[in-house]
Amino acid sequence: MRNTLKHQETIDYLLKIAWQTMANKYNQLVIEHGITQSTGYLLINIDEVEGTTVSQAAQLLGLKSTSLSRMLNNIEADGLIYRELNAGDKRSVKIYLTKLGLEKRQFARALVKQFNNYLNEHIGEKDRDYLTQLLKKINQLTINYNPDNQKV
Repeated sequence: MRNTLKHQETIDYLLKIAWQTMANKYNQLVIEHGITQSTGYLLINIDEVEGTTVSQAAQLLGLKSTSLSRMLNNIEADGLIYRELNAGDKRSVKIYLTKLGLEKRQFARALVKQFNNYLNEHIGEKDRDYLTQLLKKINQLTINYNPDNQKV
């Protein structure tokens, strides 16, 4: 029997489209505040007291440290962060929020909460719990996937 699944019906396609739609919506909402969805996500994940290493930040964003460099340069130039050598490891750099970065972080965090409240109002608890578990399972399956062990 021939597989008739269209690419628009695959799990990976639907996940990508859903995330891209959400990211675009976030960008529409934050652009007038001088940040992007990616910047907001980074600001939310920087430890306010201890700072966050560049490698930790890259991992949070799913990027390589070198790929994060341009973004860090831009948001540092915008006065949202500053960087210092990591006192515990002189080979690494930590990112800290400036006062403006803290303000933008609070805005981004409030927007994320507001959007998630909206989603929660429109997705029942049972569906939300199921989706959460399913996404965790898909993530773990993706981590475990080895194409050498699969039949084509």
